[in-house]
Amino acid sequence: MALHQFVKIIGSGTTLAVVAIGMLVVSPRGQASGDNVNDEAAEIKRGFEIAPVPLNLEGKNRALVGLGSYIVNAQGDCNGCHSAGPATEFLPDGNPYFGQRTKINPATYLGGGRDFGPFPGPGPFPHIISRNLTPDKTGRPEGGHTFQEFVQIIRTGIDMDHLHPTCTGAPDGNCLPPPFDGELLQVMPWPTYRNMTTHDLRAIYEYLRAVPCIEGPPAPSPLHNDCE
Repeated sequence: MALHQFVKIIGSGTTLAVVAIGMLVVSPRGQASGDNVNDEAAEIKRGFEIAPVPLNLEGKNRALVGLGSYIVNAQGDCNGCHSAGPATEFLPDGNPYFGQRTKINPATYLGGGRDFGPFPGPGPFPHIISRNLTPDKTGRPEGGHTFQEFVQIIRTGIDMDHLHPTCTGAPDGNCLPPPFDGELLQVMPWPTYRNMTTHDLRAIYEYLRAVPCIEGPPAPSPLHNDCE
């Protein structure tokens, strides 16, 4: 075999080896990226399928609304806490715990009102009641909070309604006894949710903007909301 032919064969083999190594190194990452895109597309699609109420998509980012629905309804079970409780969370013929096909009650969906009882226990302590997450007349959810405020609530647990301050004297049925910090939400699992990405929080916020408003009593009720 001529020297130049041998070199040409070695060169071709080296090229193939480099291509093969490149496929091993690069393709999985590219494939994984593609899978992530496909996974989110599937979650968006599923989110619209499982949304239990009509959604107002006008002026909204459709993809974020769908993803937010998936997080709220398939992962976070937000309505499990932010409705009035099991007795009204489902329609009379739609309670899955009775072996029925799940039918969420749209009249209470994310409207708050779940009473978690006296906190931190029996005594002259305040009842913690879940908040109304539906949008108000401004179109902003959760009491009219901006997205920046919503992120701050989730990241830090701050209670912007200041419903239950820390007791400075004897408990009076409204304040929280030390060492509990009345500036923080004490029942909501924000210490877990704060680990979510900003993208996911944006999706949740966009979805909450799209759900129907549920009217509530005036402040300082935890259910306060003005639809008009």
